[in-house]
Formats: sequence, C-alpha cells, structure tokens
Amino acid sequence: MQTTWRDYWDLTKPKVVALIVFTALVGMCLAIPGLPSTAQVVTGLLGFIGIWLSAAAAAAINQLLDARIDAQMARTSWRPLVVGKVSPRQVLVFAAALTALSMTILVLWVNVITAVLTFASLIGYAVIYTVYLKRATSQNIVIGGLAGATPPLLGWAAITGMQGSSDWAYASLLVLIIFIWTPPHFWALAIFRRVDYAKAEIPMLPVTHGVPHTRKQILAYSVVLAVVALLPAAIGMSGMFYLGGATVLNIVFLWYAWKMQNPPDEMFNMKMFGYSIVYLMALFAFLLVDHWLLPWL
Repeated sequence: MQTTWRDYWDLTKPKVVALIVFTALVGMCLAIPGLPSTAQVVTGLLGFIGIWLSAAAAAAINQLLDARIDAQMARTSWRPLVVGKVSPRQVLVFAAALTALSMTILVLWVNVITAVLTFASLIGYAVIYTVYLKRATSQNIVIGGLAGATPPLLGWAAITGMQGSSDWAYASLLVLIIFIWTPPHFWALAIFRRVDYAKAEIPMLPVTHGVPHTRKQILAYSVVLAVVALLPAAIGMSGMFYLGGATVLNIVFLWYAWKMQNPPDEMFNMKMFGYSIVYLMALFAFLLVDHWLLPWL
C-alpha cells in the first residue's frame, strides 16, 4: 500500500492540533500589550510554527505507541498506522524529524525557555500520558491533561521569554482554564465510547467507576470551569466584552452538564463533547477580541 502525504497529515491529528495551536496563538497575542512590532510578528510566526510542529510530532508518537489500542476502537481503527498505510518505522522517522525541526526553530529563532517548555509538553503527552497514565489510573485525563493545557503558556513564552512574574501568572491562568476544561470535555466522549475503552482495557472513568459517577464529575468540573473562566475579567486581564461572552458560554456549558445527569439519549454525550470544543474556541476568541481588536475598532 503506497503511502501518501495525506497519511502523514493524518498522523498529526490535524483537528486536535488546530485547537492546540489556536490557543497558543491567543497566548502570543495576549502577551503583546498593543500592536505588535515587526520583530514580534516574526518571532510569533516562528514560535507558532515550532509549537505546531511539536504538537504534530506528539500526535504521531501517540499513534505509534497506541497502535494496538487504536486497532480495537471504532473511533481510531481507521488511522494510517493501524490499517497499514504507514509503517512504525515511517512514523518514528516522521515524528523525530518534526521534533528536531521544531526544537531547531524554537532554540535558534525564538528562545530557549519556549523550546524547553514545548519539549516538556511533548514528552508529557506523547510519553508520560500515553505510555503510563492512560493505562494506570482512571484520573489519566486529569493528570495528563496538564500537558495538553500548556499551549497558551508556550505562545506567551515565545513572545516574552517569561521574564516577569506577571507573564507566568497570566499565562498560567490560561493553562488553568484548559486544564479544568479537559475532564468534562473528554469524559463526555469517554461515556459514549466506554465499550471501546473497556475492550481496549483502558481505565477511563466511565469504565472503572460507572457512567452515573462520571456524569457527576462532569457537572462538578463544569461548575469549577465556569468560575475559572471568569477569572481573566476578575483580575483585569480582560474586559466587559470577554466577561459577557464567557458568561453566555458558561450558562450553555452548565446546561449541557446538567442535562448530562439524565440525558435524553446516548448521542447527547457527543453533543456535550461537540459543544465543549466550541466553548473553548469561542472563549479564547473572546479573549483575543477583547484584548487586541476592540481597542482599535
């Protein structure tokens, strides 16, 4: 079977990575108080490319290490490595090349702290989560979610180099939002795919503790998320536009989480999952508009 560019593209999980690099881009923009200078635009572009390449590499490594599991799950049984469109050696070489290119760009043309944080995130997701946490505990997505929550920090670091305490405080708040968002987002999918996870012997929360318990955890995390999502406005990081948008998004998210306690049908789990993606994209878009666009309109 001939390998095509599309097979390599699919190895990078483009839809997942798109959300990751979007939050990184917002982190970059929020780190700039006004209009960016030419140097900041160039650095930001190189940082964006470097972060994207690293996220793509992590996705490919994840598929390499999870090939056995992917083959047993309907959601992932089509992936290029599973169906033989690419070989394990090709995936390994591809991931190594992306990682090397990413680190070269970040070290030489962005800054070392961004390179270090980006590489740590890659290892956290592609190795620590995939190899150990995913198989070790029902809290896998909670603990491992930290690696997937770092992109705004990486974007912020690309622009500022994390020189001041305020850089760490503001960037960490963006990380916290994604960190709290991840469990209700992923557990909604896990409920829908619980049979697949049980078959693959992955201890996702619906498998180990049951669906009712998982629904309660989704609601609990959703309440915390609604509070955390308002913190940028509370500390003066954003203004009224963001506050209004975040409030509306929170109300809808909480409604979904409440309905999850007694959903009308099985597909409602996927509706919750789908809205959670819209929620995060819109939340970060509101941050971007509030910070960067409204002052110039």
